[in-house]
Amino acid sequence: MRLILAIFLPFVVFFTIKRPFQGLFCLALQLTLIGWIPAAIWAVYSLSQYNTDKKIAAVTRNGSEL
Repeated sequence: MRLILAIFLPFVVFFTIKRPFQGLFCLALQLTLIGWIPAAIWAVYSLSQYNTDKKIAAVTRNGSEL
């Protein structure tokens, strides 16, 4: 669901992953038509980093090794 948001409303993704300042900057970038594509790419990249960080935290919390 967040991936769809990252494409159509990139700034919303930053608020869902608790990065409000980046969300505001992304909104400013998204308001220009030329900036929409870089904002969407940035949102998808940040979302993938967020998911990776969550997986690493889960492994670390469980005491398992990769």
